[in-house]
Amino acid sequence: MAGPKRTPVAAGGAVGTWGGWRRAGGAPPPARSERRWHPLTSYIAVTALSHPGLVRDRNEDSLVVGPWTLCATVTENPQTLVFPLGTPLVVAVADGLGGQPGGEVASALVVRRLARAGPGLSGEDDVRRELDACNRAVYAAGDADGRALATMGTTVAGAVVLPGSLLVFNVGDSRVYAAPRDGLLQVSVDDNPPLEPGQRTTPIVTQALGGSAHHRAVAPHVTAAPVAAGDRYLICTDGLTDPLPQEVLDGLLREYDDGRAAFELWKAAIAAGGPDNITLALLRVADD
Repeated sequence: MAGPKRTPVAAGGAVGTWGGWRRAGGAPPPARSERRWHPLTSYIAVTALSHPGLVRDRNEDSLVVGPWTLCATVTENPQTLVFPLGTPLVVAVADGLGGQPGGEVASALVVRRLARAGPGLSGEDDVRRELDACNRAVYAAGDADGRALATMGTTVAGAVVLPGSLLVFNVGDSRVYAAPRDGLLQVSVDDNPPLEPGQRTTPIVTQALGGSAHHRAVAPHVTAAPVAAGDRYLICTDGLTDPLPQEVLDGLLREYDDGRAAFELWKAAIAAGGPDNITLALLRVADD
């Protein structure tokens, strides 16, 4: 995110482009349905959008969908990518820490690493190791640039889709929601200090990738859940969730799917003032 937001505090190689995208080279699970996968016909549809909002002068969010990344870019319309079920597919957002230099550099670095590593992320330990490597890479990049980027950092949240299961992960307070028709359920874990009575959001995160002058280890939240055809997930930065309470997100996702849902979510955040960068990905698993 851009602007005076996000101070972490102590607490317990790309080739090819398409529509602004760049292609890389080389919490408890929700209730389950009884639907089953058909490996030869199952696919994953991911609809994504990234916008600076109405207040920030630039977009410090980045996004990865499989081998494709979108970094510090504005997408005028939602874009949908479709992938066959099989090879691990990573879908994630990264929100550069505002109020500190280089948020867009840190978020882009992380999603590009995830794009390269994605096909090898087949288990929870793989995801934890990669997020630790991302954290070290952000610090190393900041050190290499001297004082200018020494405290750059980013949140990250996303999911790795595997045949029959999903690995949800996050560091910071970007979020992942399961979006069944009977009610939205947050499955990521916010890294924020406790809220005061009547407070719904806070600009403070208790851990991030990078974000301080000296290396701090991270403890990523990683959860495995079963997944089946028809399941939907929303992955987003807090530019969507800060201005919109969960009941608004839930209502829109009960009514709309894919591109229309992404557009309506973005439109609602803009109508609520668009106070921050807005980046979201809607992930839907399907069976022909």
